[in-house]
Amino acid sequence: MKGHSQEAGIHIGILTGGGDVPGLNACIRAITLGALDEGWQVTGFRRGWRGCLSIDPDDPASIEAQTWNLDRDRVRGIDRIGGTILHTSRTDPRTQESGDRTDHVLRVLDHLGIDAMITLGGDGTLRFSAHLADQGFTVISVPKTMDNDVFGTDYCIGFSTAITRSVAAINALRTTTRSHERIGVIELFGRRSGETALLSGYLAQVARTVIAEVPADPDRLIPLLAEDRANSGENYAMCVISEGARISGEEANSDLAKSASHRKEGGVGQRLARRIEADTGIGTVVQELAYLMRSGEPDAMDRMVGFAFGGLAIQLLRDGKKGRMVALTDGNYCHVPIATLLEQEKSVDTANLYDSDAYRAKLLRIEGMPMFLY
Repeated sequence: MKGHSQEAGIHIGILTGGGDVPGLNACIRAITLGALDEGWQVTGFRRGWRGCLSIDPDDPASIEAQTWNLDRDRVRGIDRIGGTILHTSRTDPRTQESGDRTDHVLRVLDHLGIDAMITLGGDGTLRFSAHLADQGFTVISVPKTMDNDVFGTDYCIGFSTAITRSVAAINALRTTTRSHERIGVIELFGRRSGETALLSGYLAQVARTVIAEVPADPDRLIPLLAEDRANSGENYAMCVISEGARISGEEANSDLAKSASHRKEGGVGQRLARRIEADTGIGTVVQELAYLMRSGEPDAMDRMVGFAFGGLAIQLLRDGKKGRMVALTDGNYCHVPIATLLEQEKSVDTANLYDSDAYRAKLLRIEGMPMFLY
């Protein structure tokens, strides 16, 4: 490791990047307590990689503003709350207006005496983590994203809570949709992967689910929904759709990479609802669950995985390993090369898990499959 020798006790940096999810604080607590038990020092970088970029090594005030010394008091009880106490940002130091600032990050880490970084993030955060490891710095990465779309792991922190929140909201929205005898269109986060929508729709037993991987043909989907409504017994139907889903005939939505407040057009759920009403005359209930999916405290699964991922990260550093991403594969905790996520994009196995004609989950087999049916 760069910096202090392991015998003298190492100095760990932690940061969280990308969208917040429940379970991050459980992981931060596990990392901190595990490191302290080893006699190591822990510094939390605030606001992800942006906080690191905001530090001027020659300005103590900037260091104080962007870092926290993490001790037992600082992390006491944080596992019970959602989000991240370190705050977060969507920042890649390689793509700044001033150019690639990787050298600045390395200079800051060297100045602060950081020997190893543990980074908690999604695709963007972990891509830079892999780049930093490629520069020779010791990095352990922890995958988190409610979309569960990091390649190399079956599970990311935040996924279970997002499913739990979504199923509860979908079932709650049945009351209004049923009362008004409409078709409910519930849009869930998931730009590239439809796994969150697929599993939420399956567990909530909605009529149809449209995922990001398969374009929806309205000439086939809408008659199915109208038929579902007619046959429901209470004259209503529910449809879940990924925000990254496409309606056949539409151009790809280039606004998806932008925050919701900067998008020029309505979401795919709104567009589908308008088409339903135009084609059938049936009213709709449209709801974008959006940030509610990842708000609030973590469920038991994300708290457990957060603790386990944090503990594994510390064990890897204790054993002298670097350049690894902690992971869950077939229900077992493990670790893979940190650059594994660069190999390909993770998406729903539509051949085995999705009926593209019926717009429904299909499970060709159960025996031998992991709990979350990846």
